[in-house]
Amino acid sequence: MKYEVVMGLEVHVELSTASKLFCGCSAKFGADANENVCPACAGMPGMPAVLNKKAIELGIAAGLVTHSEIARKTTFDKKNYFYPDLPTGYQITQLFAPICRNGWVEVETEAGKKKITLKQIHIEEDAGKLIHDGRTGTSLVDFNRTSVPLVEIVSNPDFQSAEEVIAYLEKLRSLFSFAGVSDCKMQEGSMRCDVNISVREAGSNVLGTRTEIKNMNSLKAIAAAIRYESERHIDALETGGEVLVQETRRWDDNAGETFSMRGKEDATDYRYFPNPEIMPVMISDEWIAAVRESLPETAEEKYARMTAELGLSEYDSKIITGSKRLSEIFDGTMQYFNKPKEVVNWIIGDLLSVARGGNKGEDDIEIDCEKFAKLMALVDNKTVNRNVAKKILVLVLTEGVDPAAYVEENKLGMVGDKTVIVAAVREAIAENAKQAEDYKNGNEKILGFLVGKVMKKLEGKADPQMVNSLLRENLT
Repeated sequence: MKYEVVMGLEVHVELSTASKLFCGCSAKFGADANENVCPACAGMPGMPAVLNKKAIELGIAAGLVTHSEIARKTTFDKKNYFYPDLPTGYQITQLFAPICRNGWVEVETEAGKKKITLKQIHIEEDAGKLIHDGRTGTSLVDFNRTSVPLVEIVSNPDFQSAEEVIAYLEKLRSLFSFAGVSDCKMQEGSMRCDVNISVREAGSNVLGTRTEIKNMNSLKAIAAAIRYESERHIDALETGGEVLVQETRRWDDNAGETFSMRGKEDATDYRYFPNPEIMPVMISDEWIAAVRESLPETAEEKYARMTAELGLSEYDSKIITGSKRLSEIFDGTMQYFNKPKEVVNWIIGDLLSVARGGNKGEDDIEIDCEKFAKLMALVDNKTVNRNVAKKILVLVLTEGVDPAAYVEENKLGMVGDKTVIVAAVREAIAENAKQAEDYKNGNEKILGFLVGKVMKKLEGKADPQMVNSLLRENLT
């Protein structure tokens, strides 16, 4: 019997606001535990919720980039449940009048393009974070994340493979990061995903028993969890050895399995009711138009511009537009060094290599684009060679050195005197007579060895192409 997987996603994306949703505490990631907490977000009685206007604007932006209908009147509600990291005993969210409905996102996999439809996007406050100490058997609570604003993007059950899910998440990350809605850093928890999954007989219109998978913090984990849970459902349907129940399960990355957490809650379990403390928000056409006008270039628009106007390859353009940070570095560097192909080569071939060597991801690269451009110019005008420049790049990235000043202070300028280079070439040939003879007898690979010997004599400060040329000239 053949089966098909049916999935819907609930994606939580923290909004890029300076402060929290209902108070003035900082929403920045990485503070010490409970550093960014006040009586309001700690749930103290009598503290009024004051709505963050920027969060509404980012909610509108999220709706615009996902082709959603923007509500002209949106309200907030209380979702009641008790958990240690939820100090008020309820979460302020949107159920009855969410800010966005009926959107869609197009994804592309090897199977082709597919439109994923969205039920809604709503704004809500985040909960805190529990930190479990296995040594003492205790759990600690960090309320820094409490009331940080986020949007939840609820899709319809349109997914049928892990590949579609990953393509959708990557598309959302691109749309929201380029629009400035969120930084979408999964490693920091600013983008999280819950997968609702069921399996049914192929061709059936009846959905199978649904389970929700939580606790996934990477695309790799999400794909692995989907594959595991799909196989578990199919095995249960075929063998009858395990009764499937509607439940919430957690993914254990180390074990490579899902484990039951609790029965799956329905909306009635949360006893939703309108929040009487927050007035309805009226969204005018003018407000929506202003947000639309403020949206920066999308990844798709930048890709089209890079390939059509700048003449870059599809491969190069795809890598640069695959990350907002790389895109920003490209644009910033182009302001000072307007040679697109050279800038792309430096970013893809050198900058990413240095960053990864320092255990930094693309989103974490911090570099002064003007200094980066200066370094490219030094190579372009043959002040230094590429090998020396690569070493300087490390210092530009880690210490912020000025390339031109560093080259001058350390006398790293390229040896341009042909007489000096020819002398070094002849010395290298004389000292490596056997290898020189091997080259003359047809062993082309030896030339690289001899180039290295000459460059060593010149302390790496010559033009490798000139050395190569002069070696060939002197050897023949």
